[in-house]
Amino acid sequence: MDYIQLQNLEIKLGEFHLRDINLVINEGEYFVILGPTGAGKTVLLESMAGLLSPRRGRVFLGERDITDLPPEQRKVGFVYQDYALFPHLNVAENIGFGLRTSQRSVRRPSLSRHKKKNEHVNRQVEEMGQLLSIDHLLHRDPTTLSGGEQQRVALARALIVNPHLLLLDEPLSALDPGTREGLQRELARVHRELGTTTLQVTHDFEEAVALADRIAVMQEGRIVQVGTPEDIFRRPATPSVARFVGARNVFAGHIEEEVQDGHKSFRVNGLRFAVVTPLSGPAHASLRPEDIILSAESLRSSARNSFPGVVGEIADRGAFLYVTVRINSLAQVPGTCRYASRSAGDLGGTHPSSHPSSRSPHPHPNPRSACPSGIPQGEGTGLGEEGIESPPCFICMITHRSLEEMALEKGSQVHMSFKASAVHVF
Repeated sequence: MDYIQLQNLEIKLGEFHLRDINLVINEGEYFVILGPTGAGKTVLLESMAGLLSPRRGRVFLGERDITDLPPEQRKVGFVYQDYALFPHLNVAENIGFGLRTSQRSVRRPSLSRHKKKNEHVNRQVEEMGQLLSIDHLLHRDPTTLSGGEQQRVALARALIVNPHLLLLDEPLSALDPGTREGLQRELARVHRELGTTTLQVTHDFEEAVALADRIAVMQEGRIVQVGTPEDIFRRPATPSVARFVGARNVFAGHIEEEVQDGHKSFRVNGLRFAVVTPLSGPAHASLRPEDIILSAESLRSSARNSFPGVVGEIADRGAFLYVTVRINSLAQVPGTCRYASRSAGDLGGTHPSSHPSSRSPHPHPNPRSACPSGIPQGEGTGLGEEGIESPPCFICMITHRSLEEMALEKGSQVHMSFKASAVHVF
């Protein structure tokens, strides 16, 4: 059921412009808007909360047009990145603030009725504290709490009024990794238990994948793609989305019409590799670094693409490493390249399993062909010395144990393989 609808929403703040926002969020859905800093995510949230007025367009909550309603009449809960707790109120008073405000009447209630209302509010505050595991903190001053505890208090304050929509503005970005993961689990659990329609904005794609039913990618004030986490991260719609969600290997090239064994080939800077696609002609291809297998020798596997190369750069990222591999350009390993011509600058690769000779040693490439920047070259000119096309480089992900076992260092000779189905062509 369509619950939140944004129709042709446009907001202008100084030089920033939020343009043609059309979005539908289902009732009970956990929806995440993902985008870099400055994309307009918070501006969009504030317009939905009634804090900013659009130049044009409409905002619907259920069947109600709430575009012109003030914030207090929208039944929307808002949790800011910096928590925005009241320093002069304790935790219990912060949580119950919205509830007490909404229950005020014009006529002064009788003493007994006032007492019953206070008891009701106190009971709800206690229940919300238990839901978020902060009931032992209700007497505390918010300034004495940790970041994770303050975020739970802010979340409790937003939820206690039973909002029709919960808006979360980067709720985990200011927390340390351990606290962030714990609160991430709490958000998922609370959403399962309460079923509140939730819209969260973040720049962290791992956070989005962990929480979202669906994701909208926002860039430069526009929604550029909407889909499930699988759609966004495996099938990005544009090169910029592919890079933002961590594909890292993004190439502009050409799909050749020739089909071999049900696969077409994608050509970029003299390199051809097998892909699965109905498209033809100019296109882009993306390949996630975790979908590439790196080995010291050519492997027998189901992977259609296998290439020899040299390590150009190793970047340590703590739990894993990114290894940049430049495909060899001076010679090709005999028998491994079903799509390739015999020229040095025209490499291709397919299934190595039927070619035992693929374990033969290969010449060391020219050191100057190593990829110094660690950035895939697919969208550049691809021209090396004397105007000859140089194959692109690929970024692969490996563990520290794999690095040690293969004794990899800059200049090491390696083999890289990946399945045709792992390549997304668009």
